[in-house]
Parts: sequence; structure tokens; C-alpha cells
Amino acid sequence: MGKSNGRKSITMKHFFVSGISERDGLVKVTGDDVNHIKNVLRMKVGEELLISDGEGTDYHCRISAFENEEVLCQVLDTETSCSEPNVQFYLFQGLPKADKFEHIIQKSVELGVYEIIPVEMVRSIVKYDAKKQKAKLERWQKIAEGAAKQSRRGIIPEVKAPMNMAKALEYAKENLDLIMIPYENFKNMQSTKELIASIQPGMKVGFFVGPEGGFEPSEVKDAEESGAVQISLGSRILRTETAPLMLLSVLMFQMEK
Repeated sequence: MGKSNGRKSITMKHFFVSGISERDGLVKVTGDDVNHIKNVLRMKVGEELLISDGEGTDYHCRISAFENEEVLCQVLDTETSCSEPNVQFYLFQGLPKADKFEHIIQKSVELGVYEIIPVEMVRSIVKYDAKKQKAKLERWQKIAEGAAKQSRRGIIPEVKAPMNMAKALEYAKENLDLIMIPYENFKNMQSTKELIASIQPGMKVGFFVGPEGGFEPSEVKDAEESGAVQISLGSRILRTETAPLMLLSVLMFQMEK
């Protein structure tokens, strides 16, 4: 086994396997992916696939056997994932309606987000049902995993359990180097461009997006007191499901290696 020699195809099927242990140069695929490989994709022994460990390492493999509800894959080469941005972006999303949030999860993962934190805000239309937390988190994480596979990510971004605004600001202040809050009343586009241009590799950057009704002014004030910097997304008012994707697109274009 050696470093990648560029043999990976952009059409190669992509899977995640956590806790990879390369005994005898093999990686074992288990769980739901076994059925997907065998019965949906109808892959055969000898076909090649890409396996990521969810921590930034890619394994170029060849299927060597199907046995005991496992797919045994021979490792051909390995490399650090080249699809991960050099900045970790955290999306603090004001909790929107379920279908909108699922769309936001899928597309923000495709765009390169590192972590998604749903936030219960004053104007959130949907109130989070803590009794259904386990099922919701499992669904959200499954959507993130599917998007990570599709977009050839090296990690599966985590979707956190919802937090209220105070907890979210505390979490951001403790963990991030820069916190941004896009606000329609802030009109200084030049300072926004300068702030984005100042982001350096290795930084952890978070941004808050309001729910359908936008931010309550007091939430913006609280965010600023926690160190958040107001930015502008332009002269148009964007929907809650559009704003994070627009900002992530700009950030990723700026940071792309």
C-alpha cells in the first residue's frame, strides 16, 4: 500500500467506514452499506471504490470478497482527503420548518460546512420537540452523511442537537476564532468583504442565520456582545434557506485551494 497515484476516478463509489483498522491491508464495510453495494449498486469482486474514515483520510480500495454480511476491501493506496476546506465553518441556523432545514443540511454539507447547529430563536416558527430528539438527530445526520458521500467529503459533518440562542452564543464564543452574523440592517459591504478576506487557513469560523422571521434585534445585540461581527449579504432580503448557502458559497470560493 502506498500514497495515491491518481488512479481514483470521479465516478468511483464513495463510502464511509469509521474506526478503520487495516488488518492484512483490508477494510471491512458493514451495516446498511453492504446491502447498497451488493443489491443496489450490484458491485462485484474486483471493482474499485473509495472509502473515507470520516476523519480526513481516503482509502482507494478493491472489493476482494463478500462474506458474513461484510464487504472485504483490499486497500490499494491512501491519501489525505483533498476535498476538505482549510477553514472549519460552523453554521448556526435559526430553526426553520423541517423541509427547509433538511435542504439546508444537505446543501451546506455539499458546500463544505464543518458543523451545523440548529438554534431556537425568538422568531422560529417551529418549536423543537425534545421528545423526538433522537429520531430527528438520526435523520438529520443521515442526510448529512448522504450529502458527504455524494460530494466526496473526507468527513461527515455533525448536526448538533438544537440549542437556544444563549447556549449557541456561548458555544460559539468558546470554540471559534471568528463569529459573523448577517443582518439586513447592516449595509457596509466593504467591511464585509475585508472581513471575509482576512480569514486565514486553520481558523474556525461560525455564522448565525435567522429563521423565517429573521432575527429579533435583541438577538443581534446579544451576538455582538458575545463577539459576533455584523456583515451584509447584499441589498436583497434572502430566505432563511438561501442565506447560509449564499454565504458558504462565497466563503468556499474565497478559501478554495
